[in-house]
Amino acid sequence: MSARTALVESLIERFPGVPGEAVLKEDLLRTGISFDDAALSDNLDGAVKPKSYFIFSFDQQPLAQLGEAANRRPPEELALSGGPYGLRRTIVSVRVNPASPYRVERDEDGSLRLTLEGRSVADVTLPPMPEYYRHTLANGKTVMETAPTIQWGYLIYLTVLRLCQYFGAKEECQFCDINHNWRQHKQAGRPYTGVKPVEDVLEALAIIDEFDTAKASHAYTLTGGSVTSRVDGLEEADFYGRYAEAIEARFPGRWIGKVVAQALPRAAVQRYRDYGITIYHPNYEVWDERLFVLICPGKERYVGRAEWHRRILDAAEVFGPRYVIPNFVAGVEMARPHGFETVDDAIASTVEGLDYFMSRGVTPRFTTWCPEPTTPLGRDNPEGAPLEYHVRLLEAYRETLEKHGLKPPPGYGTAGAGNAVFSVSSFMDVLVPEEEAVPA
Repeated sequence: MSARTALVESLIERFPGVPGEAVLKEDLLRTGISFDDAALSDNLDGAVKPKSYFIFSFDQQPLAQLGEAANRRPPEELALSGGPYGLRRTIVSVRVNPASPYRVERDEDGSLRLTLEGRSVADVTLPPMPEYYRHTLANGKTVMETAPTIQWGYLIYLTVLRLCQYFGAKEECQFCDINHNWRQHKQAGRPYTGVKPVEDVLEALAIIDEFDTAKASHAYTLTGGSVTSRVDGLEEADFYGRYAEAIEARFPGRWIGKVVAQALPRAAVQRYRDYGITIYHPNYEVWDERLFVLICPGKERYVGRAEWHRRILDAAEVFGPRYVIPNFVAGVEMARPHGFETVDDAIASTVEGLDYFMSRGVTPRFTTWCPEPTTPLGRDNPEGAPLEYHVRLLEAYRETLEKHGLKPPPGYGTAGAGNAVFSVSSFMDVLVPEEEAVPA
């Protein structure tokens, strides 16, 4: 048995309360996946939904080093099932890593499988090309660039500002490659709009609304880089809020409106609410005070950790605690050179943060850290955090949620292994299944 297979199976055995699907999914997210050329998409000309690079690269090599995957995009996500672990349907975001021990291969009969160091571990289904991707805006822009969908079509991801104004080594979050991702796509000659006009977004949403006849899309997220001054003459809340105002006026109640932005003062947060946003994600990234200062220097400089947390709690009074869902990047707690040296210490710190917010009715969520090589933390930690950390975090997250009597956060679809569509971490896969309560 290979060392990686032994690691995965030992953690499945050690943590029987964590679904095996989630253990494998976390390993894929922290390690990435390689692809046979025959398993790649044909971009917008084929039957498979291609990877849209909706905000970050989420790749473990730069675009220029991905080989054929830089020309024929990999699929946006994978649906895994079956195999030796009897996997229930598991949706995983694609993070490309040509050196990964995981590989998607096409068999002689045309079927796809995921292998781990040459051993088949799952059957693979690729996301079908949605009909709305086959239509363009009047100006020739694609729906995929303007309003891509992820989470197997559940979420429309509107990155309306491609660059972050936390710019340079002294301000950029040390795990984030949003600015590099912009640069690499522009250098490759790909369409990658810096500031998306409101009219383009509305036109793309109209196409989705017309051709998404199954109503698979349930929510949209407005996001992009942080605004420390102004964009189009507008401060952050009004810049992002104008899109929500236009969307809600044109498509009232069609989708759950979410915004991922900075933790802003209460008056600005109220404007988000007034513009029609239902769920607010003021991401706190990492809990530990020392690490926050080192990893998020721009956020510390412009806002500060303590003030960021105060603003999260103020926002809970505006939106209601259940509808304020700050994200943290799971794994950066252990990144060299400054992170915790043991899994025990990293978990203890993260749970302290979960307790702080959940005891006040606010339910954080997390994404699994992808060590992108153009970021300082990715460069110094190409293997990311230990898989054991991610598995224990899933267990601790569920236990803390239950301890405080909270339900899965809204806006993510149905919870539970075999049901969850949230693809960039497994936190929804480990929670108790229940029908999603759509926000009022």
